[in-house]
Amino acid sequence: MSGNAEFFDEMRQPDGSVRPAYSNYCKWYDEQDPKLLRRKHSEAETNFRKTGITFNVYGEDEAEERLIPFDMVPRVIDAREWRRLTRGIEQRVSALNAFMHDLYHRQEIVRAGRLPERLLRNNEAWLPNMVGFTPPGGVYTHIVGIDLVRTGPDEFFVLEDNARTPSGVSYMLENRETMMAMFPELFLRCQVESVSDYPRRLAKSLAACAPDCAGDKPVVAVLTPGIFNSAYFEHAFLADQMGAELVEGSDLRVVNGRVAMRTTRGYKAVDVIYRRVDDDFLDPLTFNSDSVLGVPGIMDVYRAGGVTIANAPGTGVCDDKAIYSFMPEIVEFYTGEKPLLPNVETWRCAEEDSLKYVLDNLAELVVKEVHGSGGYGMLVGPASTKKQIEEFRHKIVENPENYIAQPTLSLSTCPVFTKKGLAPRHVDLRPFVLVSPDKIDITPGGLTRVALEKGSLVVNSSQGGGTKDTWVLKD
Repeated sequence: MSGNAEFFDEMRQPDGSVRPAYSNYCKWYDEQDPKLLRRKHSEAETNFRKTGITFNVYGEDEAEERLIPFDMVPRVIDAREWRRLTRGIEQRVSALNAFMHDLYHRQEIVRAGRLPERLLRNNEAWLPNMVGFTPPGGVYTHIVGIDLVRTGPDEFFVLEDNARTPSGVSYMLENRETMMAMFPELFLRCQVESVSDYPRRLAKSLAACAPDCAGDKPVVAVLTPGIFNSAYFEHAFLADQMGAELVEGSDLRVVNGRVAMRTTRGYKAVDVIYRRVDDDFLDPLTFNSDSVLGVPGIMDVYRAGGVTIANAPGTGVCDDKAIYSFMPEIVEFYTGEKPLLPNVETWRCAEEDSLKYVLDNLAELVVKEVHGSGGYGMLVGPASTKKQIEEFRHKIVENPENYIAQPTLSLSTCPVFTKKGLAPRHVDLRPFVLVSPDKIDITPGGLTRVALEKGSLVVNSSQGGGTKDTWVLKD
């Protein structure tokens, strides 16, 4: 397998030689019996099936449970690259948190003319009932997933920010556990930073954000919509690993101005709720009155300082792709520095000149819905038929404000294991970031998603992508 000149190959140089980060891995790989590796590969799949790591795919005739394929060739990042990335991620996450505080208070960024007011006025994720309220410790975005793509040796870009309820961390943990169980000797050869203490770090970070009324040992609970949710496995897994209670809305109620959970000994006050329920379903008295997933009255307790909700309601604004297009301005406005991690070039269809450019170049661009997620509601121009492009053109013309466009990126490749040996496939990376009042903590690794189809650039699990173990090498 040699490097591909068109895309940056993370394992091999253009002349086919192995890059230093992968040298120990490649030496080990070349010593292995291919038959053994093939057996191990199918063992890994069986293991994932047994563990029950599945997710649901929506938008088909009916939601179906599907296994996310796991590829056993790790994605390796050296210590120097990782240091550079962490500096950029820290800067971006601290700017996001400052931005959230400003949006719900004086809106200085709008007054300064750096962000159009229409982006809030027309945004369902912006919650009027968060105005004037500061969450405990001033933290809005307790857990953030920053999606990164790479296009060259030192070229990393932020593809999107996930500040509402970023998922996928259970795959990061399970992928590492699977690799260590299958190839323990490999970890003796390669000095890899640990990710397994993420649940402990998460519990500690959430406890540090507890409200003033909490005791010395804050009580943390994970609020799940229930077993039919696509990420239920992850909710249960994290609660178990953190030593926290896993609760549904029906297990909680407001008692004496606190949110309390039902136990065998009556109701017990909860200090921090790590919620995996969307804003709209959190409180039927405040938001969607039909919701049975939330807790009636939780928002009143929250605004009175009686509970911490992580992430804070209203943080979904940060996931908005029109807001994303202003992130360079946002980072500079709140940190006084130029962004260390650049955005992908983005055209806002709401602006006349951009709209004209996008409509003239649809076949070359990737077009996304401003509020879309999971790879749904998007057009990948180069991979679409003329008919699909024309259908999408009508959608954009009818509602330009709802779309942004980006160039088709030359995503870097990492090798995957195939029956014929190693072959390059496109990847992205979601590092997970924990924010507490005095600390931004980035786990050394993250979730590498990989497009398993040859030539495909879509890495989303709902669209047939897989995952890899992500190694950050020690110095």
